[in-house]
Amino acid sequence: MYLHIGIDRVIDTEDILGIFDLDNTTVQKSSKEFLAQAEKSGEVENVCTDLPKSFVVCCKNGKKKVYITQIASSTILKRMKEKYEALS
Repeated sequence: MYLHIGIDRVIDTEDILGIFDLDNTTVQKSSKEFLAQAEKSGEVENVCTDLPKSFVVCCKNGKKKVYITQIASSTILKRMKEKYEALS
């Protein structure tokens, strides 16, 4: 199943490792270091035109990708839940 996460970006839900709220996670040193390392490695893709609210960590074919999005983590989770319920 595919999920829209911002600016024409659609990802496969099978590839999602985690969905994180930026306000809550970036206060921790480990989260800041993770995002800094991902940025340095070229693994970050900004898919927002407004203030970022969350980031989605994906892995496809052994390659990590971090998407920074303006969509709240709760909204992304709600969209996933609705899609899975529609399939049931």
